Amino acid sequence: MLIQFTCDEPPEDIIELPAFCFKEKIENVNPSYVQFERLRTLQLNLGNRCNLACVHCHVGASPSGEKTMGKEVIDAAIAFLRNHPGITLDITGGCPELNPFFTDLIAGTDGLRLNRLLRTNLVIAAEPGMAWLPEFCRDHGLGLVASLPCFTAENVDRQRGDGVFQRSIAVLKRLNDLGYGSTLELNLVYNPWEDALPAAEEGLEALYRKELMDGYGIRFTRLFTLTNVPIGRLQESLAARGDLARYIRTLAGCFNPAAAPSLMCRTLVSVDWEGYLYNCDFNQAARVVLTGGNNIPLTIDGLEQALQREIPICFGNHCFACTAGEGSSCFGQRGGAPSEIGAAAEKAVDKSDQVC
Repeated sequence: MLIQFTCDEPPEDIIELPAFCFKEKIENVNPSYVQFERLRTLQLNLGNRCNLACVHCHVGASPSGEKTMGKEVIDAAIAFLRNHPGITLDITGGCPELNPFFTDLIAGTDGLRLNRLLRTNLVIAAEPGMAWLPEFCRDHGLGLVASLPCFTAENVDRQRGDGVFQRSIAVLKRLNDLGYGSTLELNLVYNPWEDALPAAEEGLEALYRKELMDGYGIRFTRLFTLTNVPIGRLQESLAARGDLARYIRTLAGCFNPAAAPSLMCRTLVSVDWEGYLYNCDFNQAARVVLTGGNNIPLTIDGLEQALQREIPICFGNHCFACTAGEGSSCFGQRGGAPSEIGAAAEKAVDKSDQVC
């Protein structure tokens, strides 16, 4: 079911949670921050099929995922991109490489003036029949955004499955040999365990560089730190043990005004497997669809016309994950240097001496 909600009309599954109003918080920082600025990124979610089933996955991806973006939607996206040079094409999933039309998307956008980023779980390249992926990405000049939620095997495997860390390291070494991390863009993505907030990105990136270079000789371009959003499997897990409301209170209580200018919903439009439009991948997972006239859901076919008017931004309690502590986004954009709010965030979620 497709739904749209504001702070005044939350969906029934969070109606009992604290009545925080994210939009009001942002308006108090700057009223313009609740308005769409301009399109910088078109994000395509190619489906929820994945070779992993991570505990924090907001889209609930798994090997049994049945949502797959078809050729018609991909062709419509390519047609749109031809008319919008200079923007970023952000390719995500699930595991986008498992979409049967993934190579068609890449071939269809070759030669366009785009910054193309592929979000990868790394270990897909270690699956049978997928060994071609690293060279394919290199040959087509794709930037990579690779999930590696820690630099220790214990913490990665706890989130993503037994043996995933060692397979990730093997693929990273192969990517380094192809020029990724030096001449080609290779960004890593860190997310903490369940309901903890991430440490400061700059310091964590320095620690990642030391641990991965000293231990494995691995180079990378940047580290993106993401706060876990209470949607999908994480929402289910927190709700099952009675911690969902507490986690949202933590996120809201650690609101950092300095993170507001970097909200990705101001410059990004996300497209789901059926072609429907959203402000971000998290709204997509929550089924908070963008609507046009007469409250009709917008699709990729109507994106051009929608941009000529004004893209609405739909907010919910889960949006507090983007402004908690130092902020969070799909591109690791920080909200600013640690402040008293950031310090409060670290204190609120400090549960162990481990960084990851």
